[in-house]
Amino acid sequence: MPNQSIELLETFPNPNTARDYTINFEIPEFSCLCPKTGQPDFATLEIDYIPDNLCIELKSLKLYVWSYRDHGAFHEAVTNEILDDLVVTISPRYMNIVANFNVRGGIYTTVTAEHILDGWSLGSEKM
Repeated sequence: MPNQSIELLETFPNPNTARDYTINFEIPEFSCLCPKTGQPDFATLEIDYIPDNLCIELKSLKLYVWSYRDHGAFHEAVTNEILDDLVVTISPRYMNIVANFNVRGGIYTTVTAEHILDGWSLGSEKM
């Protein structure tokens, strides 16, 4: 089921499309619900991306992330869903998301998901 909160995401034009540069977000207060128990899961999200034509507006990202507080999903699914939503919204050259979930049942879980634009490689010039 697609996440309807993708509509919360806003963008703005990349101010320097000729250069590859990295934008990093660290979101220490991510939470979602365990689909098995209904209990909250907490994580720190680290998002790195190299924009193409668009960048993510920060307030909208905050609201988007908050929308997961009542969303039930396994760690692996929610990490990939966030990556998919961000990629659909801004079509970055590169994006990497690391979700470091707090301990649950004595186990820490870290999920990493990555997107690389077809035909893009670090240092390639935009045509």
